[in-house]
Amino acid sequence: MTSKEVLKKLEQSGNEGTAKILMKHGAKAPCYGVKVEELKKIQKLVKTNHALASELFNSGIFDAMYLAGLIMDGAEMTKKELTAWAETNYGSSISSYTVPWVASENKLGLELALQWIESKKEFVAVSGWATLSCIVSLRPDEELDIALLRSLLKRVVENIHTSPNKVKQAMNNFVISLGCYVAPLTAEALKAADKIGKVKVDVGDTDCKIPAATEYINKLKTKGTIGKKKKTVKC
Repeated sequence: MTSKEVLKKLEQSGNEGTAKILMKHGAKAPCYGVKVEELKKIQKLVKTNHALASELFNSGIFDAMYLAGLIMDGAEMTKKELTAWAETNYGSSISSYTVPWVASENKLGLELALQWIESKKEFVAVSGWATLSCIVSLRPDEELDIALLRSLLKRVVENIHTSPNKVKQAMNNFVISLGCYVAPLTAEALKAADKIGKVKVDVGDTDCKIPAATEYINKLKTKGTIGKKKKTVKC
């Protein structure tokens, strides 16, 4: 399928109700309102396609940009491409999910994430922290720099409450990811979560709730799945 054909299919698959919900969560027009299950059907048709993913992301259409993350092999992206995606001033699911998905698949993912969390641009910093969360949930502990992650955890404790709105949410998710997926740091993540306490984030006109890191990590402890890595972060 060409990008033109995919965009036409997306437009036909969208609905106004879903578009309104997505817009409440930060999507911008144009947004067709295509449900994720419909995007997954298109994903199965086109499979992994670097060129198509690039064209769809550059369309500026929310649904197409989200789909681009599903069909892009992040490991094949250049540093220039990853940087361009992160610097796209979009926010919403694109900064929180699409960019981190592909960046975490790339060998430069950690390097870029550490650069992005230093950005004064909220949406870029969000991508940085979210990429770190994806990396620790995917890579074996022996491939992780535990000392670095420990220092980042300390940084979150010291700065989360004074950080920009969406960055606070991404930092909170990082604490959860460390506690759930990096067994050597579970106890420290729980202590950090206790110090942090309740994280207040303005979620706008939505029903979204910010998960309490302590409760989330302890649920996985009860299930006995601490340290079990994900096969993919794309969903």
